[in-house]
Amino acid sequence: MNERKLPPQLIRLVILTVAILGLYGLARFFLTPPSFGELGFYRALALEEATLRSPVFAGQKACDECHSDTIKKVAKAEHKTVSCESCHGPGRAHVENPEVKMGAIFCVRCHGVDPARSAWIKQVDPKKHYAGQRCAECHVPHQPSEVP
Repeated sequence: MNERKLPPQLIRLVILTVAILGLYGLARFFLTPPSFGELGFYRALALEEATLRSPVFAGQKACDECHSDTIKKVAKAEHKTVSCESCHGPGRAHVENPEVKMGAIFCVRCHGVDPARSAWIKQVDPKKHYAGQRCAECHVPHQPSEVP
């Protein structure tokens, strides 16, 4: 009788494949959150957790209550589609207590040179474009094309 044996490297490959699949199954069983999959490929408890967090953004309407003159200026300028909180930071604390100061305007966040950024956004290299000065010394942030 001529018995045919499987090559040893094939047997090792099958054992390795079964071990990898077994470890994957164990990891998935122990590491998958219990609510995962209840709402599709999503962790259902994430919605509940998100509703428990207090909001940090106030929204454009909240800014308009006290700063309507500035909102009107911005509506006529290049930044009309930019939210106040995009430049000044989250405003919920300021709305609840006006003594809390808003963040500084950091123009380079959007206008710094970045090859991945759309070409229609004006870009400047802050090291070459009037180094050492703040943008607001030469530009009116709410109407940047206007000179102060």
